[in-house]
Amino acid sequence: MRQKLLLLGAVLFGVIAFVLTYQQLEAERRSIRGTSQTVVLIRLTRNMVEGDELKQGDLARFETERRPTEGGLSREIPWSEVSRVIGRRLEVSMSAGQVLQSTDLKPLSQRQGFSGVIQQDFRAVAIPVDPVSSVNNLIQPNDNVDVIGTFRFPDVRGDSSLDTVTLTILQNVKVLAVGNRWGANALDPNAARSYGTVTLLLYPEEVEMIVFAAQKGKLTLSLRNFEDERIARDIESRSVNFKLLEQEIPKYNEKREQRRMLK
Repeated sequence: MRQKLLLLGAVLFGVIAFVLTYQQLEAERRSIRGTSQTVVLIRLTRNMVEGDELKQGDLARFETERRPTEGGLSREIPWSEVSRVIGRRLEVSMSAGQVLQSTDLKPLSQRQGFSGVIQQDFRAVAIPVDPVSSVNNLIQPNDNVDVIGTFRFPDVRGDSSLDTVTLTILQNVKVLAVGNRWGANALDPNAARSYGTVTLLLYPEEVEMIVFAAQKGKLTLSLRNFEDERIARDIESRSVNFKLLEQEIPKYNEKREQRRMLK
C-alpha cells in the first residue's frame, strides 16, 4: 500500500512539474510573440547556382514573424527593395524557398557603375522635376510612380485657341535615381535632399514617348504605395480638360464620400 502511495505521489508531482513547465513555455512564447513583427522578405522560387542572374520570376514574397534585431541590423532583404535585387547575380548556390540575404549577392563592380542597376532589356531616362512635380522632393530611389503629363493642344474647333489637357501617360514606373543619388548612396544622410531630375526605368519603346512628352509639356510624378502594382485600365483613354473637370467634380466628391462611408 505504501509503495502504491509513493508511486501515486511521484506521478502527481510529475504532472504538476509538467503543467508548470508548459505554463512557463507558453508565457515565454507569448512574450516573444508580443515583441515580434511581421516582415515581408524575398525568397527564391527555384534552385539556382552561383553566378545566376536573378530575374523577376525567380523571386517571391515571403511573410514571416521576426523579433527586432539588435541595433536594427539584418542581412535579410525586404520585399520593398526587390527592384535592387533583379538583375544581380548570386554569390552562392541556393535552393528554392530560401530567403535571400544581402551576402548572397555578388557586389556591383566599379566598372558597372550605375548601369549595373538597370535591368536587362530596360533603359534609364532622366526627366526634369521640381518640388511640386516630385511630391516635394519626397520621391526616392526604388519608389514606384505614375507619370502624368499636362500639355496644350489645338482646340477641336480648328481655330488658333489652345486647350490644356492632362492625362496619365505611364503607371507603376520604377524610380532608379533622384538627382545623382542611387543605390547605397541614396541613403547618405549628408547628401542634399533636393534634386532637379528623376531617373526612371523604362522599356525601350517608352523612352521616345517620355522624352517627347517632357519636351512638349510638363510631367508630374504621382507617388504610389510600395506594394501597389495595379494598372488602372479605366484611366488609360481618359484626359482631363476644363470641360471634363467641370462635369466630373460632383462625381469625384460623390466617390470620395462613398469610399469614406465604406471605411
